Amino acid sequence: MALDVHRFAVYVALHSIILSFSTLISTASGSSLTSTLGPLQPYDLLYYSGVRAYFKQEWDKAAELLEKSLASKEAMRRLRRQCHDDCLAAGTDILSKLGITSLRHYIYYIFSPVSFLTAISSLLMGRRKKSYTCYTYMLSNQPNPWCMVVDSEGGSVWDLWALDWVQKRAECVRFCVGRSVSPVGLLPVSMDIEYEFSTRNPYNFLQVVYYKLDKLQKAAAAAHTFFVANPSHLEMRNNIEKYRRMQGVTEDAFQDRELDKEMHWALYDSALLSEASSDWPMAARKWRETVNETLRQTEDCRVHCQMSPQCLPEDRGVDSADGAFEKAAVLSLSLLSCQQSCVTQVAMRPGRISAQEDFLSTQLEHQHIAQFKAGDIGGAIQTLRSLLLFYPSDTDSLSNLQLYYETLGGDTESQEKYKQPAQEIVSYVSRSLQEKKLLYFGKENLAFDFIDPDLWTPEDVVPESLRESWRAEKEKLNKKVKEEEKEEEMDDSGFYAGGPVPQVGVTITMDDEALSGTNRVVLDGVMTSKECDTILQLATAAASAGDGYRGRRSPHTPHEKFEGLTVLKAAKLAQDGMVNQSDAKLLHELGERVRTLLHSYFRSPAGLFFSFTHLVCRTAITGDQEGRLDLSHPVHVDNCLLEPETGHCWKEPPAFTHRDLSAVLYLNDNFDGGDLFFTNRDAKTVKAQVRPGCGRLVGFSSGPVNPHGVMAVTAGRRCALALWFTKEKLHRDVEREEAEALWGVGGQGVASTTEAEGKGNSPSGRSGRSKPNKERSKGRGRVTGGKDEL
Repeated sequence: MALDVHRFAVYVALHSIILSFSTLISTASGSSLTSTLGPLQPYDLLYYSGVRAYFKQEWDKAAELLEKSLASKEAMRRLRRQCHDDCLAAGTDILSKLGITSLRHYIYYIFSPVSFLTAISSLLMGRRKKSYTCYTYMLSNQPNPWCMVVDSEGGSVWDLWALDWVQKRAECVRFCVGRSVSPVGLLPVSMDIEYEFSTRNPYNFLQVVYYKLDKLQKAAAAAHTFFVANPSHLEMRNNIEKYRRMQGVTEDAFQDRELDKEMHWALYDSALLSEASSDWPMAARKWRETVNETLRQTEDCRVHCQMSPQCLPEDRGVDSADGAFEKAAVLSLSLLSCQQSCVTQVAMRPGRISAQEDFLSTQLEHQHIAQFKAGDIGGAIQTLRSLLLFYPSDTDSLSNLQLYYETLGGDTESQEKYKQPAQEIVSYVSRSLQEKKLLYFGKENLAFDFIDPDLWTPEDVVPESLRESWRAEKEKLNKKVKEEEKEEEMDDSGFYAGGPVPQVGVTITMDDEALSGTNRVVLDGVMTSKECDTILQLATAAASAGDGYRGRRSPHTPHEKFEGLTVLKAAKLAQDGMVNQSDAKLLHELGERVRTLLHSYFRSPAGLFFSFTHLVCRTAITGDQEGRLDLSHPVHVDNCLLEPETGHCWKEPPAFTHRDLSAVLYLNDNFDGGDLFFTNRDAKTVKAQVRPGCGRLVGFSSGPVNPHGVMAVTAGRRCALALWFTKEKLHRDVEREEAEALWGVGGQGVASTTEAEGKGNSPSGRSGRSKPNKERSKGRGRVTGGKDEL
């Protein structure tokens, strides 16, 4: 049956209003909410007042008001949820007049498209018919209850009963909220204030306020809570490191105060950890908890949409054809759109700028695999059937389902028990599809702006006139997702950036996000200016041309001279009186300093052993720089052979396959060019660039996620201390141990590298500088170059 747009707007308006209440399908608890603390004050006003007190440096007042704003917002959220639950039963007496014995009965029939649409159009659009309009439900032979109320000429009051039912619920909610909130607190909150709270900015102010009040434990908690949602805020990260070193601040302070609102992410990460340790029974349980918590968070978000004040649709001018019904429809569609967007909000991890696509279906995929590996075949079948509600024709899922049934064999009882998907997933998908149908109709006929948050939406939900643009948009989104998956490489090094920085005065200047990669960091303040000058003088006095490259003065480019110095050579020269003993020992000590910092920051689960340490300088050859197009050091990966054409990185000789972590500690910046840069595996697309400077340390994992090179040095001399570390004691740098032995014999011992890395017998080490057995590699057009410096 076809209806024109104006008539259908009435259907959309009323159907959307009733649909928004159709989620109230459980029995109310009957509890009433009473306020013993007086009406809640508006949290936006409290926050604004707290910020004003902050800028007036009224620290006590600022702390009180900012905390009250956070508490008031949370109390408002809980109040709305409580009132939503308490008003479930309001108006249920009217349902009996509609011939409906329960809300579930109502929901079952309200989605009979033909009968409901006919009833609404007949009653509200003034269509006068003497006969009853009565249809049977499309999927059963039961009589439709709407047929008793469609006799317009006989004076049907169905529409009045339905609206009375909606109004009673609205009145209940309004009274419930109104008795606990001041009239001002019922007004809509501005988008700016909502953004402040969504980015956790109140905690940014609070950490300063508590620091000023010398309440360091609270300051640390506020700083950590803010940082969780703003991981690229380097100043806050450095503040956290300072708090960790302050007396009176315990590790318990670094807790996320907003964790209860993001519990599904904590469970998600816990489930992944259980998978990583192959604890499949635990993983299956954790994934089930994650799914349940995700559904709960989604429902809370939907309730917030329903209970929050909504702005009326904007008037589109005197020439607009929008009438009361159209505006009511748009207002109702706005509510449904808000509830649909909860999918995106729940799938947005704190600190991220985009949501995880297919968040719920991804969890179900993990869950059924974990259940299968844990031996719960029946549970795996039920979960997989739930997943197929999203992607019913997915070949991998269908193949897995066949495998699971074959594994059950002749256990017909289990097959019968688990052949149906989980009811909560059925309800989730069914409700979502009904909402999408209404929203796409509004988009087609009422110029309503709706962006579908799901990739799994079936095509038949989309109106024919919109399908072409919908397909193009979906294809574009799928392409973007695939590109992001391609770019997002997994680093199997075992390092996890983001650990503490244990040295006072050292700050994080760039992290993974700023460097557009994985397991990368730039730290400043690792050396003093005096220390930089000392090591520069040591390089001038002792570095030899072509060191590490069989004396080749220009191993990478004819436009630069290369010089190098190892710790062992510096120790021997000091023993012979050629250089200062203290300068040589400083070179050694800087390596220990770097190892301590990076071992902590990258949270290495195992000990780190020095693989090789090399003080290197590159000097631009005067008069030989015009028209230069080459690099000081070509793009390469430190522990494998990069093949830019295919993106493969071959972990085989002559690469230093044992290297796990790379670092470069810069000594100066008085030269032109010489920046370190990171690329994609194509060795062309530059992702990040780092300018050298005294005391600046760059650390990164040595594997294929971090291809890097050095820009041409076109004037001056660039010096740095290059270091590599390994987790394999077999490949530790024995030359460094020999240098330590020299100092030990002289009675002026330094901390033994072996002792620092852990005691115990092990096979004899080899120089981290020596290459592995010389197997000939097959030529693949790889970028190789030298591997001994950055």
